[in-house]
Amino acid sequence: MQHHFTMKLAAAVGAALVCSSAAMAQTANPTPPLNDALYYPYSSQRTVVFGSKGMVATSNPLAAQAGLEILKKGGNAVDAAIATAAALTVVEPTGNGIGSDNFAILWVNGKMYGINGSGKSPRALTLDHFKGKTAIPKLGWDAATVPAAPKTWAVLSKRFGKLSLSETLAPAVAYARDGFTVQPTVSYLWNDGAPKFLKQKGAEFKEWAKVFTHNGKLPKPGELWKLPDHAKTLELIGKTNAEAFYTGEIAQKIVAAAKATGGLITMEDLKAVEPEWVEPISVNYHGYDVWEIPPNGQGITALMALNILNGYKFDKRDPQTYHKQIEAMKLAFADSLKYVADQRFAKVPVAQMIDKSYGENRRKLIGETAQMPKASNFDVPSTVYLAAADGEGNMVSFIQSNYAGFGSGVVIPDTGIALNNRGSGFSLDPKHPNVAAPGKRPYNTIIPGFLTKDGKPVGPFGVMGGFMQPQGHVQVVMNMIDFGMNPQQALDAPRWRWDKDKKISVEPGFNAEDVRWLKKMGHEIGYDAKRSSFGRGEIIIRTEDGTLAGGTEWRTDGCVAAW
Repeated sequence: MQHHFTMKLAAAVGAALVCSSAAMAQTANPTPPLNDALYYPYSSQRTVVFGSKGMVATSNPLAAQAGLEILKKGGNAVDAAIATAAALTVVEPTGNGIGSDNFAILWVNGKMYGINGSGKSPRALTLDHFKGKTAIPKLGWDAATVPAAPKTWAVLSKRFGKLSLSETLAPAVAYARDGFTVQPTVSYLWNDGAPKFLKQKGAEFKEWAKVFTHNGKLPKPGELWKLPDHAKTLELIGKTNAEAFYTGEIAQKIVAAAKATGGLITMEDLKAVEPEWVEPISVNYHGYDVWEIPPNGQGITALMALNILNGYKFDKRDPQTYHKQIEAMKLAFADSLKYVADQRFAKVPVAQMIDKSYGENRRKLIGETAQMPKASNFDVPSTVYLAAADGEGNMVSFIQSNYAGFGSGVVIPDTGIALNNRGSGFSLDPKHPNVAAPGKRPYNTIIPGFLTKDGKPVGPFGVMGGFMQPQGHVQVVMNMIDFGMNPQQALDAPRWRWDKDKKISVEPGFNAEDVRWLKKMGHEIGYDAKRSSFGRGEIIIRTEDGTLAGGTEWRTDGCVAAW
């Protein structure tokens, strides 16, 4: 099988492991001081990474190595993905945790599968609970849904894994118990996010400082850091196939904390957690099938935008291309924000939203100037990402998130479990399909992506980062399919981000002349120097030679570990 965007792959690199967090230090005597680990005044080049027996690509080099370790122990791509996801709860707690949601698209033994591991609201959470409020709080128990991530690990391990869950979680346990070096971007996000949690006065927030500071001290880049409570919890999850988390010792601690500090989560809520196997949804874009998880996730937003763009031919990245991308994205978001919800509670018109006629009708609305987006009228009856592959042909696209940084700020005593704040994504409008309700999943921003061609796997891809995610998906997919870029080039290319109305943000590396033309078309353009705000992506594809090619993100501590 041949994919034209693999034809331009760079020459094979000599090293099997390429990490982006910092250049390797030169041995010297005496050792020079370590300067700013996030400031690099000189340009550097990252090349695509090749492997044959296995590959893991993610935002943290230590987590990537955890996945590679499991592959070398005889695990498959599913085992490696679980190991990497668990390690990320330790080495990158700024974007996910043991109390997270997760989703995955898997290609295993020649077939595609999807799993929705997003949590539901507690059964006691009703709309009346928020009476008098105009929005759901971003912090505290009311923002948290019942964690599903550990159960997803266990379900995936039992169905597709070759190793036990205990073996698979062992690298994460070791990092938490023995210590891990804090990577530059993680240190920055940790220090940047800490103040809002440290200033909270409620009893439910006291544990945060105990777990994520060392007597009030926050980690600097390269510092060795331990999370002993994480180690105990992850070890227990592994030994019990997550039963301790949902019916046993850990569950009892979660319920006790809720009762003591105002939470609604009960033992019945935890016992009811069950990740849902789902059929991924897709559109064909210029000869490739692009796959996403169906709602309650927002992956359908990327599919709708690509469906709109499918009627154009693109041969270069220029102002006309960017204009069409932006307008398509705006139209897609208008619909997903209106209709996407938990399909058990609302009739989401999924088939209509990804139908070819939808793309054709919405495409007619794109003119020569920037428009204000409006939703269609259908007849309706932040995060970590990883990609993993093995030498047997299995591939996994996996995403996991606490939503906003460390999540709700609620940490369960003696466990290291930071609860997500995904519940803040509910609407309080009783007429909206995403309205808060008991036992319901909220609109979820995290989306794993996957590419196939002619029924055969090309590979997993993803770009984490809130509402940037579908925008990142559209841009990296087009970079590969339309512009022939290899995975690393597709991730390196400067990105734009639609914020609202006609407001667009671009990276400092975005071409100034393109910005000038976009402004003439009516777009309100601003530069944003914060790297993480444009998403952080990873890609693995299988080449025409049957080997693996991976790209990682320069906007974070990205790493591709290959074997």
